[in-house]
Amino acid sequence: MQKAFSLTITQPAVAELIRQSAFAGTPGIMHLDFLEDSLQEGWLHIRIRPGNHNGIPIARADGITLYGPKSQLEMFAGLKLNYFGDISGGGFLISTPHGAETCACGAGFRK
Repeated sequence: MQKAFSLTITQPAVAELIRQSAFAGTPGIMHLDFLEDSLQEGWLHIRIRPGNHNGIPIARADGITLYGPKSQLEMFAGLKLNYFGDISGGGFLISTPHGAETCACGAGFRK
């Protein structure tokens, strides 16, 4: 696992981020940010997009650089980004620090 700015990225997540960034035409560059849930107040969901979207580097690992908004930097502290895939599909999941509540979808949380 690679770690920077308290954000941990598992090897399966690194591999999928590299694959998605290359497919999107931004090899090695992805952007992470958090969106507030419009239906449930206090819940945050992670959004992953290709490119840097004027963010700052928040993590680097084995050929991928993740960018994020400077204003959200502290929200990445203690998070772990993982990727799970099987024959029916796959998706990114986040593990939160102790004391945070995780959404059933695996992509949302609140502290």
